[in-house]
Amino acid sequence: MNSTPLPASATDWHTLEVENSLELLNSHAETGLSTSDADQRLQVYGTNELQETAGRSPWQILLDQFTNIMLVMLIAVAIISGILDVVKLQQAGGVTEGEIPFKDTIAILAIVVLNGVLGYLQESRAEKALAALKRMASPKVRVLRDSKQMDIAAKDVVPGDIILLEAGVQVAADGRLLEESSLQIRESALTGEAHAVNKQAKIALPEDTPLGDRLNMVFQGTEVVLGRGKVLVTGTGMQTELGRIAAMLQAVESEPTPLQQRMTQLGNILVSGSLVLVAIVILVGLIQSGWNWANFVQLVEVSLSMAVAVVPEGLPAVITVTLALGTQRMVRRNALIRRLPAVETLGSVTNICSDKTGTLTQNKMVVQWVDTLEHKYSITGEGYEPTGEFMNAGQKIDPQSNSQVKTLMFGSVLCNDAILQYEDGQWQVLGDPTEGALLALAGKAGLEQSSLTKQIPRVAEFPFSSERKRMSVICQQSDPNNDGKLENYVMFTKGSPEIILERCQEIHLGEGLEPLTPQLRAQILERNNEMAGRGLRVLGFACNYLAEIPNEGTEETTEQDLIWLGLVGMLDAPRPEVRDAVAKCRKAGIRPMMITGDHQLTAQAIAQDLGIASAGDRVLTGREISKLSQTELEVLVNEVNIYARVAPEHKLRIVQALQKQGKFVAMTGDGVNDAPALKQADIGIAMGITGTDVSKEASDMVLLDDNFATIVAATEEGRVVYTNIRRFIKYILGSNIGEVLTIAAAPIMNLGGIPLSPLQILWMNLVTDGLPALALAMEPPEPDVMERPPFNPKESIFARGLGAYMVRIGIVFAIISIALMWWAYNWTQAPGYTGDRDAWKTMVFTTLCIAQMGHALAIRSNSRLFIELNPFTNPFLLGAVIVTTALQLLLIYVAPLRHFFDTHWLSLEELGICIGFSALMFVWVELEKLFFRFYRRS
Repeated sequence: MNSTPLPASATDWHTLEVENSLELLNSHAETGLSTSDADQRLQVYGTNELQETAGRSPWQILLDQFTNIMLVMLIAVAIISGILDVVKLQQAGGVTEGEIPFKDTIAILAIVVLNGVLGYLQESRAEKALAALKRMASPKVRVLRDSKQMDIAAKDVVPGDIILLEAGVQVAADGRLLEESSLQIRESALTGEAHAVNKQAKIALPEDTPLGDRLNMVFQGTEVVLGRGKVLVTGTGMQTELGRIAAMLQAVESEPTPLQQRMTQLGNILVSGSLVLVAIVILVGLIQSGWNWANFVQLVEVSLSMAVAVVPEGLPAVITVTLALGTQRMVRRNALIRRLPAVETLGSVTNICSDKTGTLTQNKMVVQWVDTLEHKYSITGEGYEPTGEFMNAGQKIDPQSNSQVKTLMFGSVLCNDAILQYEDGQWQVLGDPTEGALLALAGKAGLEQSSLTKQIPRVAEFPFSSERKRMSVICQQSDPNNDGKLENYVMFTKGSPEIILERCQEIHLGEGLEPLTPQLRAQILERNNEMAGRGLRVLGFACNYLAEIPNEGTEETTEQDLIWLGLVGMLDAPRPEVRDAVAKCRKAGIRPMMITGDHQLTAQAIAQDLGIASAGDRVLTGREISKLSQTELEVLVNEVNIYARVAPEHKLRIVQALQKQGKFVAMTGDGVNDAPALKQADIGIAMGITGTDVSKEASDMVLLDDNFATIVAATEEGRVVYTNIRRFIKYILGSNIGEVLTIAAAPIMNLGGIPLSPLQILWMNLVTDGLPALALAMEPPEPDVMERPPFNPKESIFARGLGAYMVRIGIVFAIISIALMWWAYNWTQAPGYTGDRDAWKTMVFTTLCIAQMGHALAIRSNSRLFIELNPFTNPFLLGAVIVTTALQLLLIYVAPLRHFFDTHWLSLEELGICIGFSALMFVWVELEKLFFRFYRRS
């Protein structure tokens, strides 16, 4: 055999007949490839492994942290400060006793390194999504080569290989089915389907058949749950559906979060503003005092202090800790945050694109309707728990009081291969979820599986197959007098309603049997279509009575002249708490949407039930999306809330279309097929219980309880976090503006020195600002937090009055500090003053620090006065104010600290004056609230 190239499109194999596929790949169904030909193809196509593109190295991630403009400015300040220290040391002839050289430089560089490390820790998480995809590949696979069966490594499988499948194995490559026997494959991780797919080999399908409907294909990473099959390998490695997902994952570029964008904007404005102010101060100083080296050095020192003052060194640490605290609160609400910025980002979500299976639904099939033609019963209860009621016209009905329903319930238990058991505090199904739902239904009717199977034991069966679309069991009757039938055996049959109905001649009506007329058949089919239109999966049930056990292979003749029992309609039922969660989303201005691989009728029924869509709303299918241009899709995403039968690339396109429309998108999912869209979304949310490793690694957040309602709780927490971040940014930057203006005023006022050293400013920015800022991050949520629209992700950090507030408060802060500085300077320079002449600098330092404590207390609320708030709703703030004030006093009155920070002893009178001036800050903010309250009323 010679190697031949694959078809141009790796997605067209489902359109070919078996013989055409074998011919195209030059393979043989009975002999497989020769070893030599397989080796040759391995060289041509490469190994059956997913390829990884190179990402940023750890060193590159670390170096990228120091490109932040604020850190670059601090590095420049540290270098210039070090040079000035060298000049001073040369002029002084060395280090004087007790002096600590370069302490400003060391302190600034320490802060730079700390911020760099914090940034590195946030970004250095290695991408593991591809590794999780790789783990889905089966390590060993059974193939047919040289006419012999052999087990080989999955990575050595090549196109043209014949692989053999059986229950329990994982599919190692994509392939075209050649033969199958009762083959069922669970593809939920890849397609989102809730139940196993019955495969069929002897069919060819249209080109635009969605992935979930390609019954003649198998896909890498899926699992065989029943039967066996023989497969022609058509795609390996990156040419598989799994490989296409891996390629999409690697093609998705991570965008900076709104918070990261806002911090970049903030840094640019602060640095630009500080440079302009530095230039003004130096220019005015030189004009005012003339050029000389000493004057220039002093102006440079002032500039360095201003540069340090303008950079909120503690802000990155405060934000990181705030986000970390937010993650802890979210974990308590069953939401695990994998990337810190996602905490704040949740507050900006405008659209939640949710998968259906296991996210909006319970991922458990639940019988909702039983229809015997005479009666229609709605069934209550949740999950697989066998407790619930049969309801008819709002009244509870005893199902065993109706012989037809009772017989149907017998069939639900006996024509069944699953086991329903109570384990680890919940009811679980061993076997097919559909059959598990039938056992739960029978349990609600008072029938217990183990006792019934002993009473009426199975003696023979005709198993389900994809061709027959039905299953029959023959059981021995304990009382052969049912319905006047004296036969010893009863046969129960279940399957496709249309196929079962074709084989029926009679029907249970009342307490007896009636001929199945064309009119009755039409009524049954109408009921079947009605259930299917609600998105239910419908099974038909029938029975017959036999005198003897039929021989194997006689199913076609035995499964005739059946007695129709009724229809059972089941659904992967919605989670009961999701309806309220959807309503909360809409109230909060968030639009929930469903994007699923399931059938459109099922999706529509669930979406309408949950309030995601209304009756008559349009459903967009994957087939329709494939025919739309991206521009056309961008228009439709504003109108459509339900997307069904979608493939991975469709999910990705939908998310991208929403983002193109300016929406901020959260995408939930649990399967491999969701991973690219999870990564593309602004917030990727994976399921913690049913989610695959791939979906979790591609996500920003994991729902520990797989509960859609948890997203609402996490969104609320995100809004609280962002509100608190804005609160402490107002606090920190308003203070910093006051510091900068105060420092800039000193040389202009000819006060004979700089009031604050870079080290003192670092102390204020890290400790005096930092501790209260962290406490402000603990502020509880406001009552209306989920009754307002999402934060605009594109809004500036200074939006909604924050910028004006910072400038206004900064100016007031500066006026208070400059007034104190002018008074203190004249006080300490007066002829009769007996204290340290430089004490005025410490008074300015202390006033700036303590004034910020008053600001922190007043800023808790934008509208309510401090006395109107319960101080103990945020005890952390009271603690931070007390601790910070005490630390500031230690710098003044503890000798080693006073020496290190270049502070001076203050008398009680001087300290009292500092506290008095500081209190003016608190008074001003409170008066502002009263003014705006009066202004809004008028």
